Amino acid sequence: MTDTDIRQHPVFARVWSTLGPRAVAHRDRRELLAGAHGTVVEIGVGTGLNFPFYPDTVTSVLAVEPEPYLRSRAQEVAPDAPAPVSVVDGTAEAIPAEDARFDVAVACLVLCSVPSQAAALAELRRVLKPGGELRFYEHVVAEHTAGSTLQRTLDRTGVWPKVGAGCHLARDTGAAIRAAGFTTGTVRRTMSGPLPHIAGIARRG
Repeated sequence: MTDTDIRQHPVFARVWSTLGPRAVAHRDRRELLAGAHGTVVEIGVGTGLNFPFYPDTVTSVLAVEPEPYLRSRAQEVAPDAPAPVSVVDGTAEAIPAEDARFDVAVACLVLCSVPSQAAALAELRRVLKPGGELRFYEHVVAEHTAGSTLQRTLDRTGVWPKVGAGCHLARDTGAAIRAAGFTTGTVRRTMSGPLPHIAGIARRG
């Protein structure tokens, strides 16, 4: 399987174009980006659903999306964003930017589907300035046994990751962020539909 094959999910991309707007409430997108400033990188931007919520304190956004159909949709809406947005081809594990370039990094419903959370988070840490912010909104493994067992079972069967373009339900993303060398502040834990989510800001140490 080639790198191009891994990046292309034509069926999922079109389904997500319909379902994506309902996956995260507008208030959660506003909270995710409130107070963001300076230069920003967002990984896995999909169709660009976060673009309208960037505040005018952001001077530029490098929007990284590997899936061709989703990237084309994001490029269509980028000119209407309040902040200057440049949509580029790339992955979370290979962000096309130099070291310590960005003030803020954004991960929204993407760390569930990257092949390696450790590699993606190391790359985000690389491109962030010292003290830079990682803003995240991600679904995570349940805290109760019944829920986490079901999530792990669905992941192990391979059915859910295949249907969801690599999505894994049982990842402990908060722990992965801390293990990657980020310092987390207050992390908000909520339920969105049947899945637990975490949202917060972590800083590059």
